Amino acid sequence: MKRKLFGFLLGTTLVLALAACGGGDDDNAANEPAGDNGGATAVNAEEVYQGNCASCHGKDLAGAGSFPSLQQVGAKYSQDEIAGIIENGRGAMPKGLIKGDEKDAVAAWLAEKK
Repeated sequence: MKRKLFGFLLGTTLVLALAACGGGDDDNAANEPAGDNGGATAVNAEEVYQGNCASCHGKDLAGAGSFPSLQQVGAKYSQDEIAGIIENGRGAMPKGLIKGDEKDAVAAWLAEKK
């Protein structure tokens, strides 16, 4: 009976955690003007992170529960490796939460965290 209860609680926690990490539609895209480049915009990586990743990895990148800290992720992974993790997912993290320029900007921003 204890095993069934534990399994149920673990499964429920996993489902809730995955649901909390999702929701990365364009509504959360955070762009700000890039200055004098013909009207193009630059991605604000920190705002994209806060809108898509902070619910699991923490607003201060410290991690939460079973989700790892990202405070020094750049010391462990290169920008390309971080982009690959964002694109393909890892562990409980689903793939493709952030795409395109936003993914690249967040990967570059996280790679600076050493």
